[in-house]
Amino acid sequence: MSSKLWARALSVVVEHPVRVAFFGSLLLSLIAVLGAATVGRDAAFYLTIAQDAQARGPKAAFELFNWSWFPLLLAATHSVSRLPVELSAYLWCSFFAAGTCALLVDCVRQRSVRLAPWACLVVLAMPAFNEFRGEILREFGFWFFCVLAIWLAMRWQVRGGWLRAANVHLAIVAASAFRLEALLLLPALGLWQMPGLWVRGQRRAILQFFALPLLGVVLGAVLVSITGGFSSERVDYYLSLINPGSVLTSFDLLREQFANSLINKYSQGEAGRIIFFGMLAAMAISFVGLTGPFAVPFLLGRNWRVITIYCREYRPFAWAAVLYLLILMLFFIQQQFMITRYMSFLNLLFVPALALGLQMFARQFPRLGKVLVAVCLLVMLSNVVSTGAGKTQYIDAGRWMAANVDPNAPAYFDDGRIGYYAGRGYLISEFTREEAMSPANAGKFRYFFIEARGNEPWLTGWLAERNLRIVERFANRRGATVLVIGQ
Repeated sequence: MSSKLWARALSVVVEHPVRVAFFGSLLLSLIAVLGAATVGRDAAFYLTIAQDAQARGPKAAFELFNWSWFPLLLAATHSVSRLPVELSAYLWCSFFAAGTCALLVDCVRQRSVRLAPWACLVVLAMPAFNEFRGEILREFGFWFFCVLAIWLAMRWQVRGGWLRAANVHLAIVAASAFRLEALLLLPALGLWQMPGLWVRGQRRAILQFFALPLLGVVLGAVLVSITGGFSSERVDYYLSLINPGSVLTSFDLLREQFANSLINKYSQGEAGRIIFFGMLAAMAISFVGLTGPFAVPFLLGRNWRVITIYCREYRPFAWAAVLYLLILMLFFIQQQFMITRYMSFLNLLFVPALALGLQMFARQFPRLGKVLVAVCLLVMLSNVVSTGAGKTQYIDAGRWMAANVDPNAPAYFDDGRIGYYAGRGYLISEFTREEAMSPANAGKFRYFFIEARGNEPWLTGWLAERNLRIVERFANRRGATVLVIGQ
């Protein structure tokens, strides 16, 4: 009976990979959300902005965050549907994720019908994308509209038309409302179309594609001249990231700091190369880690020809990947840190290549291919099923605060989610814990909500010195504890 069910499930995936990707994604998101004990830091921040926008209007959102289009979407959804803001956020993120999966599989299906089922497995199991399913992030909208823009561009290439070309750019604008780096798709898709300039029959198509961006630039210039200029902290921030002078200054500063830390002075001249290639290596390691078991086929050198096929058949993805890698590198140099969530879009752009590699591996090693597929299915579940202890201590501490602490009483939080669950909203403290508990600032707070066990010598001495005590403590199943300190 089980073998028949597996055969039936396999036939459904082969016959309807796009539908399976969409509804499978919704199911995985449901599992992840049901297993989420608390919202993440970013989620609490966005939800707070959305709630503030409901109470004080849209302008209030930009007072808290200079690119608040996602929170405004949540606020508008609540106003129309009356659904709780948190539920609205989970619904939007789940449908954005499902749409991203379906569009990616359909992009692959347009080039190769037989490859689509493998792409379906990749999008549903790859950790880069699926490990965030239980979270509320504006990246989901960014990923969806970016992939939608590429999907529309591939359809426009086949069918043409001014309206289809305009839809591509509207999707890019929508993606940039979530993350401004989505604008990289304009030069990426432009580079994809550039060879058509030398082909007489394709020049009309080139005009269709570039007409709307050029019109936008003209209208933007007119608007700037009328209003006397345009200023946005977010735009200025991104412009500073790609400013060559700023990049070189940051890199030189980083190179000097690293060179001064080297013991051997003969190695100081190599500091720049060490840093540059070290950053590339760090990003490559993160990329492979986020790829998960789908990196296995590329352990065989002969499977690297997949990259050539990918660059030829999926050029919009390839150009976007190249430019996004450049943006990641600039960010890494300027900010000197990188998180996996920023890398995830690069992995999504490589879905066609990963599907090709998986298909090739299964043909070369049929038995090992089945084992690899089984491992991928296990990874798919592990991405959304959490066996760890949830961070319930934040919820318990927040609820205790809401019930026992005056709303006007000043309090310090190690984690802003405590304030969110207390009904105060997620606020980023201007102080670190050390600064808040220092003699200069400790008197500014009536309560301290800190993460500690309570028996640390430094804390015992500090409590005695300030004549304070541990009022309450909240712990999760693993013992992670939030202490409430007060009079």
